[in-house]
Amino acid sequence: IRPETIEQTIGGLTPDQGTIARDRKQGFFSQTFIEFYFKLATKNREQMGRSYLARYKPIFDRAEQEYGVPGPVITGFWALESDFGGGMGKLSVLRSLMTLAWDCRRGDFFRNELKAAMKIVERGDLTPDEMIGSWAGELGQTQFLPQHYLNYGVDYDGDGRVDLIRSNADVIGSTAKFISSMGWKRGEPWIEQVRVTKSLPWDKADLAIKLPRSQWVAWGVKGVGKELPADNLPASLVLPMGRDGPAFLAYPNFDVYTQWNQSLTYALTAAHLAARMAGAPNLTKADGNVASLGYEQIKELQSLLKRRGYDVGEIDGKLGAGTRKAVKDVQIKYGLPADSYPTAELLSALKERS
Repeated sequence: IRPETIEQTIGGLTPDQGTIARDRKQGFFSQTFIEFYFKLATKNREQMGRSYLARYKPIFDRAEQEYGVPGPVITGFWALESDFGGGMGKLSVLRSLMTLAWDCRRGDFFRNELKAAMKIVERGDLTPDEMIGSWAGELGQTQFLPQHYLNYGVDYDGDGRVDLIRSNADVIGSTAKFISSMGWKRGEPWIEQVRVTKSLPWDKADLAIKLPRSQWVAWGVKGVGKELPADNLPASLVLPMGRDGPAFLAYPNFDVYTQWNQSLTYALTAAHLAARMAGAPNLTKADGNVASLGYEQIKELQSLLKRRGYDVGEIDGKLGAGTRKAVKDVQIKYGLPADSYPTAELLSALKERS
């Protein structure tokens, strides 16, 4: 990176305390799955995605031919990340990245992102003034971190530069290439909603456990609106709100969603919105008619689990993978249905035995 590029990009910048405050407090993923889903996977976004699929059909077809990624998968991310370019962020990405690179929490990670942002400028894709985005340094209509922009950005409209802020063709091609790089399997499904019986071996309902689809059918799992094939395609049964809430079969391609964003709530929302854009039926709010613990109760639960030696990560009120894993283990020990979803009954049992 040339000295003049460094001066051009971060010369004279000062840390942004607002960025640090946002990094310390991210409460967005502390909502229940159904609350999050209906706030983000709106009917309007589904219709907008369908209109984009029709308007840019030749570009989507080209991207699927080259990278194997269907158009609805791209539009699902496009909708959630920026409302198709309507909300890409309003902050200086370079100042945000410099602040996070200087801050102690994830400095090494963001120093590499800052250098990648400088290389984007050096390559001629964007000027520093054009690098406006989110507080965490993401850029463009599908919110790429600078290293992803640098490594997977494609000049799909042939104008000589990668512009993920203004060029819809570049957005489609680059997003397809990035998804493909994470291991997307051409021609395979990613997720579908299912109905479960009341007598499943609940401990098998785990994203880490993949069984042939025929096994789920044998246990009474049924498709929604269509027959579920009893074949050997590997699938995980995912119950984001426990055995009484919505249920999904997640296929190997769903792993891409959890690589894109580690939040199971986000990954399921993006994946099912994409499935709707491809013709699947919507969820209903009744699917989430489940008694759920609130933010403070989940924090209390995490504290009790941590005291018992479980690694639940930060006590943050979010029902993340570590907390779900610990909940499942305790449910098995207490003889409760091991669906990895905490209830008031489980919280009471933990308090009584603490």
